[in-house]
Amino acid sequence: MNKFFLIAACTLLCLGVLAQPATPAIIPQPVQLQQGQGFFTLPATITIATNSKEALPVAQMLGKQINKATGFNYAVKEQSEKLNGALHLVIGNNIAGIGQEGYQLAVTTTDVQLQANTAAGLFYGVQTLLQLLPPAIESNTVINDKSIAWQMPVVTITDYPRFGWRGLMLDVSRHFFTKQEVKDFIDNMVKYKYNMLHLHLTDDQGWRIEIKSLPKLTTVGAWRAERTGDWGTFTKPTPEEPKTYGGFYTQEDIKELVQYAKERFVSIMPEIDVPGHSMAMVAAYPELSCTPGTYLVNSGDRFMIWPGNGTFYGTIDNTLCPANEKVFEYLDKVFEEVAALFPFPYIHMGGDECYKGYWEKSDAVSALMKKEKLKDMHEVQSYFVKRVEKIVRSKGKQLMGWDEILEGGLAEGAAVMSWRGMKGGIEAAKMNRPVVMTPNTHTYVDLYQGDPVAEPPTYSRLLLNQSYKFEPVPDGVDPKLILGGQANLWSERLSTVRHAEYMLWPRGLAVAESIWSPKEKKDWNSFLKRTEAHFDRLDAAATNYSRSMYDAGFTVSKDATGNLLITLTKQVEDVVLHYSFDESFPDQFYPVYTKPLTVPKDASNLRVVSYRNGKQVGKQIKMPIAELKKRSERK
Repeated sequence: MNKFFLIAACTLLCLGVLAQPATPAIIPQPVQLQQGQGFFTLPATITIATNSKEALPVAQMLGKQINKATGFNYAVKEQSEKLNGALHLVIGNNIAGIGQEGYQLAVTTTDVQLQANTAAGLFYGVQTLLQLLPPAIESNTVINDKSIAWQMPVVTITDYPRFGWRGLMLDVSRHFFTKQEVKDFIDNMVKYKYNMLHLHLTDDQGWRIEIKSLPKLTTVGAWRAERTGDWGTFTKPTPEEPKTYGGFYTQEDIKELVQYAKERFVSIMPEIDVPGHSMAMVAAYPELSCTPGTYLVNSGDRFMIWPGNGTFYGTIDNTLCPANEKVFEYLDKVFEEVAALFPFPYIHMGGDECYKGYWEKSDAVSALMKKEKLKDMHEVQSYFVKRVEKIVRSKGKQLMGWDEILEGGLAEGAAVMSWRGMKGGIEAAKMNRPVVMTPNTHTYVDLYQGDPVAEPPTYSRLLLNQSYKFEPVPDGVDPKLILGGQANLWSERLSTVRHAEYMLWPRGLAVAESIWSPKEKKDWNSFLKRTEAHFDRLDAAATNYSRSMYDAGFTVSKDATGNLLITLTKQVEDVVLHYSFDESFPDQFYPVYTKPLTVPKDASNLRVVSYRNGKQVGKQIKMPIAELKKRSERK
């Protein structure tokens, strides 16, 4: 009899363990999460109750997403009474500790209570609420799968952001993305609580915003000769060939995007990149160059050369002339219209990668230096930046620029976006200036995310585990001066939305967690598990992403006798690497990598694939032995 009760008790205990829901895979990690027992199940007709008109748009968005995926009906009601089976969105009265973007979420078996001080806080709480539901909730069409339990686990969450500036930059100049594609980009970024869209609107390859007082900026500057293939290897455009590739946003388009973003609690910061990166503007108005000639919008041919060590030079003058007063007259027109379109207080002026070799040859610049007592080209650029800052300030806006604007002296009132590592941001903070950290060492999501032999071509590498190490506040810097952080998606080599998504996710998840979650909450192994769960969500949303975190890395050296030694590295420790040298495709039955490999005589290629629990999780990578030999010879 006692044995019977013991067995029964053990059975009940086991069932209780099995019934306990898995830890919710929320990205970014909330400040506090306590998990209870049981689930809340969505009823077939859902009531979303709010206590204010301010919360109604957020409630409608929640209802539409639930309806889109489940087909369940929903009703939004403005009422304060608590209803069983309802989702309650409540704007509170100065809830302590959560600020303007935080929220408190309580899921019980009978209802859901979401509270915040503002509609923005409710909106971010809704993103977490949706992540508590099955991945299929991300579907854009109704899922008719009766095996899906539309449930969320019982939890209590208190959450708020670490930083107010949580940005993503989208480069729409190198390749144009349509108005709808930008809206889709906004919809994807807010799922992970980003609140800042930095639009890189102008560059050598296109001018993307209508300026009514300077129509050639779009009639000429927005279009180029079409090229397809490997960016940087294209042939130069010729004057006679059609200029049909490109596009631009009308001012009505911009207003629509600003409003769309506002409804999702996203601010849009425009960037007009000057004085370098200005080929499109110079093609439209060649009189703005220090170097007389005929200019065409760049089509992706290489005219900037990077020998290494951070140095570069240009074979064509793509700069605006700092000694030409007409440049500042035209920029005054540009910033006048830009400032009227974007409510956000900052306008970004670029200021990066300005090759000054053509300025050095200019008599007009020499005269300017003598007149203004400028000792070198850094001070010439600083003169330009200070002139632009005054123009921007005259429009009621504040200037922001890449960290090169520090060189030669920082303009009064300018904020700095630090991209060449953290150094520029540290320098600006010591000057008591606002800083956004966006170092290429951690946040440039257009770079290789695996070994270059297995990735689309680009120019440097940033693995997911390195991106996750992003810490926006350097030691010794006043945290109050760090506005936040940002990931940058440059589009030289990203001509489609699918490719852009592949580069952004999951590294965009890593940056999101670094700028929302408490520093002490970050944990790589936890993040990996949650990221894998979000792959299912991205699949359900038909959003592309990279699985390169599973792929092998290759480190090559030589032993004492000069033979190659190949070390395979992993970002995800529990994957198993299988390999072959015999030109066949390895699977889980091939040799397992356990120690550095030597190359068999006459082998041409090493193939590696990653498995977990008998299932392939990474790409089949073909690594030429000739490539490894080249790498071993590099210093």
